[in-house]
Amino acid sequence: MTPGSGLQAGLKNRHLSMIAIGGVIGAGLFVGSKSGIATAGPGILLSYALVGTLVVLVMRMLGEMSAANPTSGSFSAHADRALGRWAGFSIGWLYWFFWVVVLAVEATAGAGILHDWVPDISQWAWALIVMTVLTATNLVSVGSYGEFEFWFAGIKVVAIGAFIVVGLLAIFGVLPGVHAEQASFGNLTSHGGFLPHGPGSILTGVLLVVFSFMGSEIATLAAGESENPQQAVTKSTNSIIWRIGVFYLGSILVVVSLLPWNDPSIAKDGSYVAALDSLGIAHAGQIMNFIVLTSVLSCLNSGLYTASRMAFSLGERGDAPKAFARVNSRGVPMAAILASVVFGFVAVFFNYLSPDTIFLFLVNSSGAVALFVWLVICFSQLRMRKILQRESPEKLVVKMWLYPYLTWATAALIVFVLGYMLTDTEHDGRETVLLSLLVAAVVLVIAVVKERIAANRPAPAAEAPADRISVG
Repeated sequence: MTPGSGLQAGLKNRHLSMIAIGGVIGAGLFVGSKSGIATAGPGILLSYALVGTLVVLVMRMLGEMSAANPTSGSFSAHADRALGRWAGFSIGWLYWFFWVVVLAVEATAGAGILHDWVPDISQWAWALIVMTVLTATNLVSVGSYGEFEFWFAGIKVVAIGAFIVVGLLAIFGVLPGVHAEQASFGNLTSHGGFLPHGPGSILTGVLLVVFSFMGSEIATLAAGESENPQQAVTKSTNSIIWRIGVFYLGSILVVVSLLPWNDPSIAKDGSYVAALDSLGIAHAGQIMNFIVLTSVLSCLNSGLYTASRMAFSLGERGDAPKAFARVNSRGVPMAAILASVVFGFVAVFFNYLSPDTIFLFLVNSSGAVALFVWLVICFSQLRMRKILQRESPEKLVVKMWLYPYLTWATAALIVFVLGYMLTDTEHDGRETVLLSLLVAAVVLVIAVVKERIAANRPAPAAEAPADRISVG
């Protein structure tokens, strides 16, 4: 392949399978679940189930569109066609912004763990090392990204699978060599009930866990660089239900069954570490730190890949500098990768220079982008289904259930969650939505102005037909 001719199909089926599985398991599951458990008690299971259902429905819609038209721009490209250039431009840049901020958050988290292990190297140096290594990985080829992600995601999957199996054995009292006195399904109801803080805590729990699901859509972006994109999208779409059911609901069920939800160790050490400690497993904290570090590196790796491919797609459509759409001889969009990582480095710099002002603004102003993306996917699918039925119905190999009613219901639920966030001042929900809306409004204004300038630009003068050219 010659430079500039496009992305290469460098991802193998095993890469895509693990990207699809691992994309659902974010570091937020390990780190953030303790806040949800403290807020909703065992009822956090309903919060995870509600958000999980929402993600399944949104991914079904995205799967319908992506199976019909696999592209590195995924939902941004679909929004471009279904809703207009302004929609593709806006959601594409917001999504890019979200992931480059995530790069900084995850690099800082990973650097903190590595600094604890090797304190002689400062935390900022670890962040620099981690970002540099993963940037190099992405620059080599899409295959090297896929290979790294295959192993990163594999470790996460094996770790959670082992945690669930060991936990269930302990709960049923058949784990060899372990006598877990507190482990029982009775913990779900015996400490203030299943909903100790009332039904309202389910919705508050939703606000705390919804962002740990971001990343489910990565498989649809990566499918564009696989040998059989349609098959890859279909497979990842159809398997999302069991992935969320096992990795999220299964592991959280084990946590709140091994220990009472209000056990102080959950808030102190984190839910998974506390659960492992309750079984007397040696070095539980360090084991979990290794798994969290793997999740962080996986998120960094995929975040850089995702941001660069969205930048590439925006460049292809003329919504970003043309350099973003150029690839080298290995099919790698170098300019898109470097631009994404530079912004990530800048955000890391602000995290150390101004953590409570500039960096906090970046984090909060990108926080609700996940919900904006899902909402745009809903409205895009409503329009795209009609386009596909009219132009190429044979491409509808994946279909949204109960269209259009379930699509509208999903959109209404997302709007409800955003509205509920505006009432949340305890967990910064209101600030997150308002700042995210501010950034979205700025991007939308730029999109509309850009579209109007393009519409008013005079078309190049056409050459006069040969028979109308006067001679002499």
